[in-house]
Amino acid sequence: MRLDTPLAQPLITASALAAGLAVSLAMGPVQAEVQSKPVSYEDEGVPLTGHLYWDDAVAGQRPGILVIHEWWGLNDYAKKRARMLAELGYVAFAADMYGNNQVTDQPEQAREWMQEVTVDPELWRQRANAGLVQLEASAEVNADQIAAIGYCFGGGTVLQMAYGGSAIDGVVSFHGSLPAAPEEAFGKIKPEILVLHGQADSFVAPEVVTNFQNKLEEANANWEMDIYGGARHGFTNPNAGDYGIENLQHDPQADARSWQRMQSFFDEIFAD
Repeated sequence: MRLDTPLAQPLITASALAAGLAVSLAMGPVQAEVQSKPVSYEDEGVPLTGHLYWDDAVAGQRPGILVIHEWWGLNDYAKKRARMLAELGYVAFAADMYGNNQVTDQPEQAREWMQEVTVDPELWRQRANAGLVQLEASAEVNADQIAAIGYCFGGGTVLQMAYGGSAIDGVVSFHGSLPAAPEEAFGKIKPEILVLHGQADSFVAPEVVTNFQNKLEEANANWEMDIYGGARHGFTNPNAGDYGIENLQHDPQADARSWQRMQSFFDEIFAD
């Protein structure tokens, strides 16, 4: 376990950069083009529509990243993050956790939809894993190298995936809810866990943070939690302040540092 806020590290290692440069010199310039397409699927009879993103200038299979949205639904912000991952060379799938194209900017509606999904942890994980299946089905994805990231409600979702035995290498929670690891998961959590949390997030009480950390220790999980001083909930989202909630606020420094930490985390878990 590590509890710190490391300096940003680049995703591309020196050896990978040198190899890429050699290919570029041999083949000439290649124009990167991120492609996307909607993907229809379902869970428990609920129609879902996710969005797959990949860079068609990248040859061969590559790691896949599942992206789980905030409690507002699969909106443009979640899709933007999936596109950013594709620009880094991954295949990203922005999953739909609500279905029926449900997106809102009203907190009460968002809370209602979120609670419908989270009331049963097993069904919660099942809904997330339905998106994981879509990601793994992509011909561009190396199914042996998979991770998941999530924001707010999505952060709690990817943690539940880790607790429930999803076949992934790692999960990253950005300003997520922090559900504690259940006893039935103790000794069984295989994905590495990276939690990126705002110290001033009033949605997550200090005692919740402490219990979350203690349960991960009891579970013998491989985990790290980076805490950004002064950062509130939603610190990665430039539009966080538009919802009229005092605890929602973008923090450019925490946003940039957390994104870089995620990249170095992927470098570690996909090293082989």
